[in-house]
Amino acid sequence: MRATIVGAGAIAHAHAHALAKIDGATLTGVVDVDHERAKKLAEAFGATSVGTDVGAALAAGDVDVLHVCTPPSVHLDAAVAALAAGVHVVLEKPPVLSLAEMDVLLAAEAASSAALTVIVQHRFGAGAVRLRDLIARGALGRPLVAVCDTLWFRAPAYYEVPWRGRWETEGGGTTMGHGIHQFDLLLSLLGPWSEVRAIAARQARDTETEDVSMALVTFDNGAVASVVNSTLSPRETSVVRIDTERATVELEHLYGYDDSHWTFTPAPGDDDAADLWVPDASAPESGHLGQLAPTYAAFAAGEPPPVSGAEARRTLELAAAIYRSAFTGETVRAGNIGPDDPFARSMEGSGAPWAGTPSEPPPGPAPAPTGRAR
Repeated sequence: MRATIVGAGAIAHAHAHALAKIDGATLTGVVDVDHERAKKLAEAFGATSVGTDVGAALAAGDVDVLHVCTPPSVHLDAAVAALAAGVHVVLEKPPVLSLAEMDVLLAAEAASSAALTVIVQHRFGAGAVRLRDLIARGALGRPLVAVCDTLWFRAPAYYEVPWRGRWETEGGGTTMGHGIHQFDLLLSLLGPWSEVRAIAARQARDTETEDVSMALVTFDNGAVASVVNSTLSPRETSVVRIDTERATVELEHLYGYDDSHWTFTPAPGDDDAADLWVPDASAPESGHLGQLAPTYAAFAAGEPPPVSGAEARRTLELAAAIYRSAFTGETVRAGNIGPDDPFARSMEGSGAPWAGTPSEPPPGPAPAPTGRAR
């Protein structure tokens, strides 16, 4: 299958490296508004076609799969154009800026002979596959309590890139752009969520969007989870922990994991539970290849990809619910955000509490104490 990547920035290299290892897949084209950047990526991976216009690349008729690796604000147009041309689409996350855009995308897929998928590579690591199976067949008992932390650090200079930190171009802040990786993994393990209560704040970065959010999420199966997303945390970590009736299973990593990043702790007195977790030292690190290899196999066979657009929408709906709860103070239940809701049209919804006010500058040194302590 012939692949074209649109958007030749950093994440495009992860796609190109994965494509190089998939039998029957060939990177043949690169498209970017910066022709030189497109040319460099094409030369590095042997692609023969270089351009600056997605429409022209699709019109040439030699694209089977379009990988959309651009900033989020231009995902929708590229994906819809590809689906209209009968070209499969692989979207980086966040897939689009809003639930309304996601519904446009799903309608375009329904009218197409091609399929859509969204990159959620953490679902495909060996540990996640193993844990998903154990939970699904009830081997660990009921899931009860979970923690999902994305504690990352992005310096102010990170947000000097014009499209970052803006509702219109990035869709949201750390919830949409960073935490979505981990809470998508959590959803894949625990299943559908039922309600959310959340807060969000702009603590330190000069952005329109939040730089921290915290949510309490209840799942259909009764499990409860805390979800924390931050770009203000100097000791960076990504954590998913699930406490079940028979064990605690923890994953701590940063941007990717292998089996050594997992910890399995049986409940006291349940000695047999330890036998349920069998690590695989040879398992590769989670990454794009783990998802793209079975995705290309599905495309080639005319079958649905392992992650559907509908699944990606459920993750996006959780992000929208976090924003809606944080900005309105209300508990948001799954399905509450209908097509006429402002939070369906934009993650900003009715407006962030800090909208129109400048971010606070970092505090200076504390003043020297004066007078007598009380």
